[in-house]
Amino acid sequence: MKFAVIQFPGSNCDQDCVAGINGLDGLHADYVWHKETSLDNFEAIVLPGGFAYGDYLRCGAIARFSPIMKAVISDARAGKLVLGTCNGFQVLCEAGLLPGALVRNRSLRFVCDMVITRVEVDDSPFTHGCPKGTLLRMPVAHGEGCFFADQQTLRELNVNQQIILRYADTQGRIVPEANPNGSIENIAGICNRERNVFGLMPHPDRASDARLGSADGAKIFRSMMETILVSRSTSAPARVAQVA
Repeated sequence: MKFAVIQFPGSNCDQDCVAGINGLDGLHADYVWHKETSLDNFEAIVLPGGFAYGDYLRCGAIARFSPIMKAVISDARAGKLVLGTCNGFQVLCEAGLLPGALVRNRSLRFVCDMVITRVEVDDSPFTHGCPKGTLLRMPVAHGEGCFFADQQTLRELNVNQQIILRYADTQGRIVPEANPNGSIENIAGICNRERNVFGLMPHPDRASDARLGSADGAKIFRSMMETILVSRSTSAPARVAQVA
């Protein structure tokens, strides 16, 4: 099963994503340079963290116009799974594939730390095997990770169960002290209404092996794999029994 990891000028977590994915049985990831125009050979897409185009203008604002993004948008609208981590989340918002925006951390400081997130939706393509309330420990490293949305958008995110992860404390409580960047409602990750596009500020790629301090991030990649396997089985043409 092949995953595409998009490389923009300034990406710096592309190698982390490829290594994390390739370390899981049944998965294989390849780099795709941002000037490519097709992702037909891949079953899932990952937009990694980093500083695409130096984060000039706004984080993700220039990357959104890279040639590969036409294929990302087209494939996302066709139902292919798309994961955006950190800078990738910012690119997805700039591209209109996810609502809201990522703005400067409330502290106005870069945050690099391990955080805990609580699974809010357990039946998304990215959280199979993670019952609601499951705590995932993953690192963050960002200066503009504060998720913001207007009240109408926020209502829709809650009503449609698009908020996949929230920052929580070790007891799973959604409290201000657990929020590393000031995100509204402690939001750490959201999906689109169709649930095939998921953006989050924490790095599952940097928490995909216990030797890194946590293997919780691997659950997201394995969930994607399970979703694709189910999709393969349901979309396969039915075999017609032949009568001798």
